[in-house]
Parts: sequence; structure tokens; C-alpha cells
Amino acid sequence: MGDVIVEFNVPVRMRDGVALRTNVYRPSDGRHPVLLTRTPYGKDFPNAGAPLDPAQVARRGYVVAVQDVRGRFASEGEWGPFVHEACDGVDSIGWAASLPYGDGRVGTFGGSYVGFTQFAMAAEAMEAVRAITPTFTWGDPFDGQIFRGGAFELGLGTTWSLLLGLNGVTRRHAADPQRAALAVAGLVREFDALARSGYASLPLREFAPLFRHGLFDEIREAIEHPMDRSRAHELDVAARLERVSAPAFIVGGWYDIFLKGTLDNYAALRKRGVPAKLLIGPWAHIQYGSRIGEMVFGFAAQAAFIDLRADLGSLLVRWFDRWVKGEENGVDREPPVLIFVMGANRWRAEAEWPPAGMLQTSYFLRGEGGLSIGRPSAELPDEYVYDPRDPVPTLGGATLLAPEFPAGAYDQRPIEAREDVLSYTTEPLSRDTDLIGPVRVHLIASSSAPDTDFVARLVDVHPDGYAQNLTDGIVRARYRDPEHAAPIEPGRPYEFVIDLWATANRFFAGHRIRLDISSSSFPRWDRNPGTGHPFGADAELQPARQSIFHDAEHPSRIVLPVVPA
Repeated sequence: MGDVIVEFNVPVRMRDGVALRTNVYRPSDGRHPVLLTRTPYGKDFPNAGAPLDPAQVARRGYVVAVQDVRGRFASEGEWGPFVHEACDGVDSIGWAASLPYGDGRVGTFGGSYVGFTQFAMAAEAMEAVRAITPTFTWGDPFDGQIFRGGAFELGLGTTWSLLLGLNGVTRRHAADPQRAALAVAGLVREFDALARSGYASLPLREFAPLFRHGLFDEIREAIEHPMDRSRAHELDVAARLERVSAPAFIVGGWYDIFLKGTLDNYAALRKRGVPAKLLIGPWAHIQYGSRIGEMVFGFAAQAAFIDLRADLGSLLVRWFDRWVKGEENGVDREPPVLIFVMGANRWRAEAEWPPAGMLQTSYFLRGEGGLSIGRPSAELPDEYVYDPRDPVPTLGGATLLAPEFPAGAYDQRPIEAREDVLSYTTEPLSRDTDLIGPVRVHLIASSSAPDTDFVARLVDVHPDGYAQNLTDGIVRARYRDPEHAAPIEPGRPYEFVIDLWATANRFFAGHRIRLDISSSSFPRWDRNPGTGHPFGADAELQPARQSIFHDAEHPSRIVLPVVPA
């Protein structure tokens, strides 16, 4: 392929006349398929085209278009998260398909919000979109995007709103550069203070770091109308999947904030017979390296050298070669699932997800902090006091927070030393054990409060005591049945099902499996004030006494995905 021509700020007119600015990278001759990405994060910034390099992909025979979505950076119009992406996406696909140097065939790429824009386009322009490659993207917004188990994704929602607010206030004060600079400086101060004091702002319905800068609208609906699906349809990917027919290469990470959506989106498309491929690394959100948190997973774990065979960008282009260009390159005859098994630090190909032969195996909570396959008999409950004024801090995991709270694998022993965290641990394993698949906890517990939270975390305890977090989850008591929210009766035991999503990890012989139980992980999730009052109204915080049952009548357990060797 010859030279690459780059055109900046090409105007793309929407149906209402608004121009969305687009950078176009194209081969200097001929007509070629178009790969489109639509981003709110700034098309002119480095890595705006990630995980692809637009110039290099253009050299491989594609026109690559990187577009600022409506109301962001160089594009015209008013920014409204999620609101315009379907209509604007359809218009942008139409533009891409009609380019004089294009050949009418279109694919899409990009991650996180940009993965959402792909699903929005593919659901509305089914015939025009030949292939999609959404990475690190949610499915159900109430399962890790706005809420999780009924708890508010405080850290994700507020951090994201502040970051996107930087461009928002700049545009708002475009006619007064001095005022714009002051507004940006104010937001930067808020961001720098998030970990120290900002996340703790109460009441939530007046979350000060956003409220005082006119940015509260980004999360207002979620706080004023919690768990209301009728108000979240615009950002619901899962609800769109029945209208998506484009072959999809879906990428995620075991420590990604949207892992569950990644897995569910893949499963839903495969169930309908849509060609789909799933790739899961040991990665956190938009982090593709070999070190995630404190753990180094080996050279072959990074996206630049997947299994020492190919970089992620080349794998995605190969997908486009097959489904956009129509080349018979064999990609559709390969195993559709490629996952990284932590611990073993090896990639593993599978014909399906979860893997065939996976055995869902219950490990029961026992007295004196035990965890075993043997069922309990007559055992007393364990108790702790949850005080929302001193919540258990977030330490690693699948997060997107201020820099003081990095994502990934971290030693949980500082958390486990607290009196408001209970740990249940197996004896050292006699043989290597692979856990690959979904993880859930059936916790039987009571509380002195009318509403409270329970957090569960799966941990790999190394022989030297290092306690590596693998995956976790939360349930808010009033949403134990999300379709019928109701307070709990203080002192009465309830069974709470906590979805820990999934993992892939080899527990070597001598390691131990641990389950940690607490009632908070702050600021990842908002603190339950324990009052039972309407969500977001409280500045009052009320401690609660929690009881965890593990006896014959109340067999609390974790269900683990054991894959035979």
C-alpha cells in the first residue's frame, strides 16, 4: 500500500444540520472499506483511535475515520451523554458508506463509551455495518455501569463526570478564555480532592464536586430515580442486542469495570447465531499491559504480544479482513474464545463460554473462618459492625477511580485486618485447581438496619500470605430482588445472592481459596447510610450490626467454577 493521506476536521452533517468533525486517514489511491470510531474523548488526542493505530490500519487498505461525537471538542451541537449516539451513528455510517474513496463497506472500533457508540450504530444500521469490535464495554447499565447489585457506582459515575466536564466547561465559556481557564482550574482542584474528601460528599443528591460546577445533570437521573430502567433505555446495550447482526469481536479484562457486560454481550450474540469472538486478558479498564496493579502476569499477557503471536490491533484487523473485506482467512474456523488464565499466566482457547466441563462447586462458610466443601452443621453466626462513617476502603479490583485508588490485583491483607471484614479460607490445596467461569455467593445474613450492603470478594492466598483479589460483588439489601425493592426486617436472616461476575485463575497446590465478607468498598460503591431513607437524601450515617450465618439451616456458600485438569 502506498502513502496515507490525512484530512483533519472533515465536517459530517447530521440530519439536523449539526456538523461532527472527523479526522480521516486513507490510502492515497483506490477505494477501500471504512472503519469508523466515534468518541467523546477527543479525536485529536494520542490514542484516540485505540486500540487501532489509524495510520497503520490505513496502510493495510482501510479508510479510518475518527470522529468527535456531538457537543464534544471540535464537533458542533450540545453534549448529552448517550442521547444522540444512535441517530448520529446512523448518519455517520451513511456518510462513511458514501465516501468517494470508500467502497460502501463499513466496520467500527473503539472501547468503553466508544464501544457503546458501536452497539448503538449497529442496532440501527444493521445492513450497513459489516463488523464491530467493541472493547471494555458494558451491557446492562444496572450491572456495573450505573448500579451494581442495587448499589450506586459512585466512583465510576462521579469520576467520569468530572473528567468529561473539563471539555464541557471549556466549551461553555468559549467566548471568555479567562473564565474558561478558571473553570478548568476549579474542576482540576475537585479532581485532586476526590480521594481526600470529594467522594465523601453528602447528601448524594447534592454531590458537591459536581453540583457546584453545573455538572450534576450527568448523574442526576440515577440519584433521583435509582434503579429505574425506564430512565436508562438510551444507554442500555443489552436491550439493543436483539437488533445487532454484525459479526462482533468483543474484548475485555478480568479487572475491567465492564467485565460482566463483555461476557453477557458475547453470550447473547452467540445465542442468536451472530458470529462473535471473545478475548479476555488479565487487564483493567483500557489497560493492556502485563502489570495490572501489583501483579505482573508475564510478557505474553500484554496486548502488544498476545500469546507471543500477535498484537491486539492485528487481531482486530484480521476480523475486519474476514467480515468487512470478505477474505477467507480462517478466523471464523478458529476457537471463538481466547482467555488469559491468571496464576498459570497462559492464554487458553475455548469453544464456548463458560468452558465445557466446568463444575459449579459449592464451598461452604464454616466456623473459625473456615471454607470447605463439607456442609456446616450446628455453628454460631459471625458478627461485625458496619460503620458508614469508617467504611472499608477500596483496594484494587475492577475500578475506575482517582489515581489514589488504582485498579487491578493488590494484597488484601490491610483490608482483611479490619474488624469489619470477615475472611473464610480453605486449607492449603493439595493440587493445582483452575477456576474459570462465573462466581456467585449465597450469603445468609441479618442486619440491625432496615437497609444495608454486603460485599463479597474472592481471593487467592499465596503460600507467603499474599492475598490477591480476583473478583468481587455487592448487593444492597433493599434490592435483593431488584424487581421488588423493599426494606429488610432488622434481625431476620435473608439469603442474599451476590454476583461476583467471573474469573480465570489457577490456584496452585499450597495456595488457599478465600472469601472476604464486608459491607462496603468505598469509594467504588456509595456507602449505605443504614437509615432506610430514600436514596441520596441522607447526610446522616447509622452503624449496623451484621450477622453472617453458616449452619445446617443457613448454609452460606460461594459457588466456584472448577475446571477439571
